[in-house]
Amino acid sequence: METLSQTSSLPLLEAKFTELLGKDRVLTSPSERLVYECDGFTLEKNIPDLVVLPETTEEVVAIVKLCNEYQVPFLPRGAGTSLAGGCFPFDGGVMIVLTRMKKIIELQVRDRYAVVQPGVINSALTRALQGTGYHYAPDPSSQIACTIGGNVATNSGGPHTLKYGVTVNHILGLEIVLHDGSILELGGPTGEQFGPDLISVFVGSEGTFGICTKVWVRLTPDPEARKTVLAVFDDMDNATEAISEIIGQGIIPAAMEMMDQGITQAVEEAFHFGFPTDAKAVVIIEIDGLQAGLQEQQDAILKICQDFGAREVRHAQTEAERLQIWQARKKAFGAIGRLSSSFCTQDGVVPRTKLPEMLRQVAAVSEKYGLRIVNVFHAGDGNIHPILLFDERDEEQVRQVLEASDEILETCLDLGGTVTGEHGIGIEKLSFMPRMFTETDLAVMKNVKEVFNPSQLLSPKKKLPSEDIKELKRLKPGRHAPH
Repeated sequence: METLSQTSSLPLLEAKFTELLGKDRVLTSPSERLVYECDGFTLEKNIPDLVVLPETTEEVVAIVKLCNEYQVPFLPRGAGTSLAGGCFPFDGGVMIVLTRMKKIIELQVRDRYAVVQPGVINSALTRALQGTGYHYAPDPSSQIACTIGGNVATNSGGPHTLKYGVTVNHILGLEIVLHDGSILELGGPTGEQFGPDLISVFVGSEGTFGICTKVWVRLTPDPEARKTVLAVFDDMDNATEAISEIIGQGIIPAAMEMMDQGITQAVEEAFHFGFPTDAKAVVIIEIDGLQAGLQEQQDAILKICQDFGAREVRHAQTEAERLQIWQARKKAFGAIGRLSSSFCTQDGVVPRTKLPEMLRQVAAVSEKYGLRIVNVFHAGDGNIHPILLFDERDEEQVRQVLEASDEILETCLDLGGTVTGEHGIGIEKLSFMPRMFTETDLAVMKNVKEVFNPSQLLSPKKKLPSEDIKELKRLKPGRHAPH
């Protein structure tokens, strides 16, 4: 596809957008557009030809219609915290940045829903609900920066996914601007839909089916009580075995998170939470619900951790202590900058019982390539996040990181898992789609995509493999390629 900058349409489209939005909401200079060349997956970069910042659904509609009129590709973007290239501008084109659409339109705690624009920061909704007795359950680790619209696009999870589910389990309705500028509304305050469950089809489509401009989210009652345990282990296998045993005994914690020694050392150096830096693994376990029976669950968890060799088990005595433990987990990624100038976060899933084998393989890959790999992940549901540390300026290290990442993800598949739990496919994992799905599966997915996006102008060349992805670094000679 010819890029917008290679055609005579660029100045005409720029003038139209400026007339619609004003000069300050149309970014044209190279330095302004450079900010949007990639998301959290920094190994692939391309600068969009134009960046526009709408504030209303009507403006999004007008932008999309102009893109169709001039036949140029376009794609939505939120905060850019995604880690798989979900908002990578493959063909340049027009990037529609939704961060100015940040109104909390309605809070209806009696009816247990809220209505928000897509640019609302996840934690901003949490703060708005404080004191109401309700909360929005999905809490990605990037929640201080990521947007609700981005959470919808990638079906984000987070630490409390284990008990409360991922984003799709908390979406009641969506307003969507389709590929041609028409508006589709799915569900609403009651969550009732007629016909196929199109909300579940749309959530996780990574901006390839339409542009979300309004979201009705389900509000969850705050639990009556919470108990948070921190267990310290000298052996990773023992830590993962304890996690499986807790679930095996019928206890479903709200969250079970693990940090290995490398992450714990970085967090401690940065924030001084008092974590033991010589421990091989630190596990955070939180249970919540009715006060009655919660102490018995905590006692059972403490005993299981001790039975599996935990050298120390702490439990938060106050809400302040509990929040401090979670602050340590939430700040883990921010602390990695102390370890390396660049890092690549992987996102695979394996059955919980396979975690010891999976982590041994990660260690073997680390040794094979001479790369330092640290781990912080959602252990309760087997969603691993190996973090590969490297210097992005060194082409050989980049090659090694890509090959090591592929080996880790291949192992996830071999162990009966998948290559993404919450980060999505984007462009990073396109080459794995034929490994995960049959040709028939992929054909059906392509047909569904064409129903929503027949012109392919919206978020082209993402989510599903095509010949064009061979242009990406991941698919240089010798790398996986689609069948």
